[in-house]
Amino acid sequence: MIQTQYPSQLLERAVQEFAKLPGVGRKTALRLVLHLLRQDAEDVEKLTQAILQMKHEVKRCSVCHNISDSETCPICSDPHRDASTVCVVENIQDVMAVENTQQFTGLYHVLGGVISPMDGIGPSDLEIESLVARVREGDIKEVILALSSTMEGDTTGFYIFRKLAPFNDVKISIIARGISVGDELEYTDEVTLGRSILNRTPFSGTNVPK
Repeated sequence: MIQTQYPSQLLERAVQEFAKLPGVGRKTALRLVLHLLRQDAEDVEKLTQAILQMKHEVKRCSVCHNISDSETCPICSDPHRDASTVCVVENIQDVMAVENTQQFTGLYHVLGGVISPMDGIGPSDLEIESLVARVREGDIKEVILALSSTMEGDTTGFYIFRKLAPFNDVKISIIARGISVGDELEYTDEVTLGRSILNRTPFSGTNVPK
């Protein structure tokens, strides 16, 4: 394989850093770097400052673990949201996906991943205990498991179902299987996802595909 020769070590270093981004190969990284070189220094500095400010100042919501500019995210602090219903999702992209359906008016709980022994991710690595603590407070009447219909997502859902089983007055439901088995939630179209939220069904532990 022929190694690309760069006319500048500074250029090569920038390309190497951009190529670390997901989905960005070295050719795309080179195009991005050359594009920045053509921009005014002021515009590049604005981009740099935006990235640095995001990195240093973006927080995790103390309630649902979504990203936020403050200790409590706008969704959790919105008095018009239904605080008795919590939608459990894997990551922040899933929060945005559900919000884009405009079909859900409750709150969220971001796990930060799913149980995946192959990747070394266990229940203690996720925000499951904090979910149990929220339910224990007594204000939550329904927990919706809106996890990807993958083996890892189903395993995580069943584990949460078992953890919440002692709370008899809390309804545990799962989004309708309008989403194909094996699909990631964030890539599901908004209409299908919206209908899945509206047509959710009680979670029994037996309605998970084997």
